[in-house]
This record gives sequence, C-alpha cells and structure tokens, in this order.
Amino acid sequence: MQHRAGDGEHDKDGESVERLMTRQRALIAIVGPTAVGKTAVSLRLAEQLRGEIVSADSRLFYRGLDVGTAKPSAAERLLVPHHLIDICAPDETLSLGQYQRRAFAAIDDVLARGRLPLLVGGTGQYVTAVIEGWGIPEVAPRPRLRRQLQNLGGDELARWLRQLDATAAERIDPRNVRRVVRALEVVLVTGRPISELQRRQVPPYDMLIVGLTRKRESLYARIDQRVDEMMASGLLEEVRSLAAQGYGRSLPSMSGLGYHQLLAFLDGESSLEGAVERIKFETHRFARQQHTWFRTDDTRIRWFDMEQDGQGDAVLALARDWLRDDESGAGAK
Repeated sequence: MQHRAGDGEHDKDGESVERLMTRQRALIAIVGPTAVGKTAVSLRLAEQLRGEIVSADSRLFYRGLDVGTAKPSAAERLLVPHHLIDICAPDETLSLGQYQRRAFAAIDDVLARGRLPLLVGGTGQYVTAVIEGWGIPEVAPRPRLRRQLQNLGGDELARWLRQLDATAAERIDPRNVRRVVRALEVVLVTGRPISELQRRQVPPYDMLIVGLTRKRESLYARIDQRVDEMMASGLLEEVRSLAAQGYGRSLPSMSGLGYHQLLAFLDGESSLEGAVERIKFETHRFARQQHTWFRTDDTRIRWFDMEQDGQGDAVLALARDWLRDDESGAGAK
C-alpha cells in the first residue's frame, strides 16, 4: 500500500515527513562506478526518507537478465519500490530519448505521491540525460542509411560531419563511429544539426547529486568478487537459457558484460576460465570509463569515499539536512 504525504507517517527518528521534506520537487541522484556500493546506500536512503528508486542502469531494463546485471533482489524490490527495471524483453531496444521520457514520468509520479525519488545508476549517459535535461532528437534509426554511412569509413564520416555540423564534430570523438553516424543520420533526416536539436533544458527539480568512490585497487577487488559470486549464483546457466531462447550476441542486451563473454564460451571461442577473466578485465575497464561521466572534480557532485567508515551515515545526514534546506551540519568526507 502506498502512503501519501500528510498520512502522519514518521521516519526512524520519529520526525514527520512534512518536517523532513521542506524542499519542493526534490530529487537525489546517486552515482558512481559499478560495484562501488550504490545499491546499499540507495536502499538505506529510500527506507529512511520514504524514497523510491528510479533506475539509471541500462542493463537493468531487460527481463531475464538478472544474475549478470546484479539486479535488485525480490526482497529488496519488495522493501523499496523500484522503477524502470524489467521493462523490455531481451530483443527489444530502449533509446536514450525513450528512457529519458520514462524517467521523467517515474520521477514526477513519485513526487506526486509525496515521496522522494532517488535516481540511481552507473550508466553515465542515462543519468546525465536526466539531470541535465538533454534535448534528444526524435529520429528513429534508419538501418539502411546507417549501413551506407558506415561503408564510407571513419575519415570520410568525420570530414562530412565537419561540413554538416561543425559543433557536433568538435564534441564527438571521430573514432566513435557509432556517434558520428548517428549525428549524420539526424542531420540528413531532419535537415537540422544534431547539436541544435540537443540543446539542453534544465529539468524542474531541486537536485542533490551524491557520488560514491573507492580506490581503484579496492574497486577492482570488489568487481572480481562480484563476478565470482555471479558465476556461483548461476550466471552461466542464465546465459545458456537466454541463448536457447534465441537471444544472441547481436542484441544490445546480450552485448553487456558477462553475457557477451559467456556467449563466446558457449560458441566455443574461449575457455570458461578465459571468459570469466575477460568479464573481470572488461568490467575494470568499464569502471574506468564511468569516471569520464562522474568526475571527482565535478563541483555539482558531493563525493563520499566509501573506503572510510561511516559513509552511509554521512550520506544519510547530508540528505536529511539538504531536504530541510539546511546543510550546515553535514558534508562529504
């Protein structure tokens, strides 16, 4: 049963929700690399602050991909409402624009019920699209056009993009052929540069962005342990079952960490031991890439070093004070 603001509900310390949440349209985002500890922190905040979690992890969209995505357990989802999990079949796709619209709708729904939305995830593009209000062109993929563009080669694509959309050409790494092709696709279909269509509009939320971090060696150790636990929990069996249903490596869902490597093993392209080591190596690399989205020198983000004791308490204290519009007694360490 959902509770509404004004029900007289109290938090753990006996403080009324009305007293706790004096900010209007509050949104807390919890970001950081994979395996850093976002799930535990977000669950604690949601329990204490009458929150609901809006996922910003692109791997959690797909039904049936459970073990390899570290999807919240049934017990965790029963304890705290989660949104944007299990919303697609493995052979479906969810564009960035579709995700953004659904995320805004979920956030607004949580706020309308007098609860606190927590945007949680490590997919930097999806988090940033929400918190920065990216303009996302409504142009459906054109497979034939994309194939024609890809046949031109990287140098020719980059040259053409400089001619048609110099601003986008400056922003996009020419080695990222997928993004270059998308930018050309948009301008060729709409007649307008993607850089113009992508102008941002800050969403109407009062936002606190919390970042969690760990030393690289510690993070890698946690990643490796998580992969071992996934294998022990039946990741190979999950991948084998998905493959038997016809879900192959060409699908975006099955190109994710763990699934791609184990499909290669099932196809006889590697040993099981080699596949597991590859999962760990690629996840380490993914964690490094996440830091390009969530930089420790980003002044919008309140960073917490999860190597230190009591950081969960510190995040909760910051959130409480921020919700009261009084941060004098809390801060990141």
